[in-house]
Amino acid sequence: MSTSATAATGRSTEEDPSPPGRVGPLGRLGAWTAGHVKHVLVGWLVIVAVLGAFAPQVTSVLSGAGWQSNGSESVKVRELAEKHFGGAGSSAIQVVVTSKSHQLGDPSVRRVIAEVTEEMKSDDRISEVVPPQPGTSISRDGRTGLVLGAAASGTDDMVRAAEHLKEPLRRLSTADVTVRATGSSAMWSDFNTANLKAMIHAEILSWPVTLVVLVVAFGSLIAAGLPLLLTMAGLAASVGSLVLISHVTPISIWAMDFALMFALALGIDYALFLVIRFRAALGHSRDPRRAVEETMDTAGKAVLLSGLTVLVSLSAVMLVPAPAVRTMAVGIMLSVLFVLAATLTLLPAVLAKLGPNVNKWALPRTRADRTQSPRFGAWGERLWRQPLRFGALALAVLIALAVPVLGLKTAMPSIKVVPANDSSRQGYTLVQESFGKGAPGMLQVAVPDTSVTATLTALKSTDGIASVLPAQRAADGSGWNLIQAMPSVDPSDLSLTRTVSTVRTELPADALVGGAAVENLDLKQALDDKAPLVIGVILVLGFLLLLVALQAPLVAAVGVLTNLLATAAAFGVARMIFQDGRLSGLLGFEPQGFLDGWGPVFFFAMIFAIAMDYTVFLLSSAKEHHERTGDPKQAVVGALAHSGRVVFAAAAVMVAVFFTFALADPLPPKEMGIVLGVAVLLDAFLIRLLLLPVLLRLTGRAAWWSPAWLRRALPSIRFSHD
Repeated sequence: MSTSATAATGRSTEEDPSPPGRVGPLGRLGAWTAGHVKHVLVGWLVIVAVLGAFAPQVTSVLSGAGWQSNGSESVKVRELAEKHFGGAGSSAIQVVVTSKSHQLGDPSVRRVIAEVTEEMKSDDRISEVVPPQPGTSISRDGRTGLVLGAAASGTDDMVRAAEHLKEPLRRLSTADVTVRATGSSAMWSDFNTANLKAMIHAEILSWPVTLVVLVVAFGSLIAAGLPLLLTMAGLAASVGSLVLISHVTPISIWAMDFALMFALALGIDYALFLVIRFRAALGHSRDPRRAVEETMDTAGKAVLLSGLTVLVSLSAVMLVPAPAVRTMAVGIMLSVLFVLAATLTLLPAVLAKLGPNVNKWALPRTRADRTQSPRFGAWGERLWRQPLRFGALALAVLIALAVPVLGLKTAMPSIKVVPANDSSRQGYTLVQESFGKGAPGMLQVAVPDTSVTATLTALKSTDGIASVLPAQRAADGSGWNLIQAMPSVDPSDLSLTRTVSTVRTELPADALVGGAAVENLDLKQALDDKAPLVIGVILVLGFLLLLVALQAPLVAAVGVLTNLLATAAAFGVARMIFQDGRLSGLLGFEPQGFLDGWGPVFFFAMIFAIAMDYTVFLLSSAKEHHERTGDPKQAVVGALAHSGRVVFAAAAVMVAVFFTFALADPLPPKEMGIVLGVAVLLDAFLIRLLLLPVLLRLTGRAAWWSPAWLRRALPSIRFSHD
């Protein structure tokens, strides 16, 4: 029993804190792990050893593509090109060969083209190498040509092929001839490589800050190491699982990065909550096993609920028909599952083994046995006395930051997100200079024989189409034709969306429009279409989980709505920075005029998951104090005194981790770090530690009221241990 409960009830601290008949399932699980420490440790060693053995393969087996909308018209065009046109679809590798002073027919240039051809033929993922063709892939001045490596494999393998070929091809350049691999597959290869390096670098930079905050938060070196134990166990198991799953279905390389991020963040959160509660339990129960039992019967429930809310939030992302987005969610969910499992089994066993030694090597003047924070308790008293003053200020700041979200624009990233010295971006520039601004975003139109003439006529008369190449008839007799049309604008120009929409409207009904640029547009449209459904599912499921846990509809609704407000404010800040370009000079990036298209869905799910984490910790503590005292004031003040320090410390670590990504050169990890960092900052400090307690103060007893029929329908869940 916590000191707050003792003060409220007048019961002695020597009283048995856990009568046998009142221990719940998690308390019994804690008691079992405490009594079978060796079995638990050996079990986890086996899990980590078996799954961790596959982890070193992660960078080689995980895929780099999957940025597409499954079932879209553009994907159908690519599949038709792979089946009937020898793989000459959007995933084919393009190699730009350009000479400063000679035309392609010059022997020195022909020799380089021959070397390029041989290099590409050596890769069995390329079905056919097509040399530069007059009128289609040779520039008007005759000095630049495109060598096409047709796809013999799926998009993931073609990205790997581009990764393998781009540097050998670059080395074929001479003083006069420049060789660069470009196209969709090369771009995704460069994009993923640059972002992977940036994210790993940012994570390395975040570790020293994380360790310092952990030591300060836990107050002892031994306790500070426990989150790292959970992180390493959860990460090794989740990354190994991703490798195994990749043999069944392609998994994006980004899944590993997000798995690492969430394993660290949640490992810290959960360890903080349980260790602080365990220390308090040790203060009135000298038996570590009984202390673990009490810890799991109270804080363990909050951790389990938090993990479930994170999983529910991220599971909604699976509604988006984009493999890359889905597998990123899978990576996070796996890390959450393993960290949660380790928190509920491995951590209690280690705590039981350590006992009072959990406070060993404590910092000077540290009260490791203190269950409540006097400072956060005093803050709770102040909020209770002056709720409108502080609540109005927090609400005004959040609304002011959220208003800009109404003008938020999204689009798929431009070539600018690829580093300037990478092969695909340099090749992209060469293609534009030699063939036209829209050449890197050629439209591919698949059309049956009967509609070729009508399609060519419609394309040539469409505004926004600069040129149309002759139809290429499939050699396999399938009756399909492939027509390429060059837009008049850069592929990242927002007007291309209107051009593609017009083309699809004007062409015959049996004509299909695709190409790499159109695949991006279709993916963005799918993300936009699914965003309301994903957000709605997350909000509804989040409310239901809080309702089941807290047994009170009003407080559950308040928890969800405040999460939504913090998320809106974070996106409002994202709009001002990344769309409007404010602070772009300080942060070192060139604004695109929009937020990357996956942001609303994926970032919303991540932000909401983290926000629910803090919501559960604070409200479960408030419910525990309300169950013991029946006093709304004790619920608010006690929750802040009991959990405020946990929320503050966990948020400090997360903000430090996320903001290190702002130092990354590529734009996507910079976006992610700033958006998530701002979200955590706003949610933890303006919502959980200010606005939410104020709302509990203003609603009073009504916050915890529940109709009788609802109480009968819901399972009985208590957070107090008495």
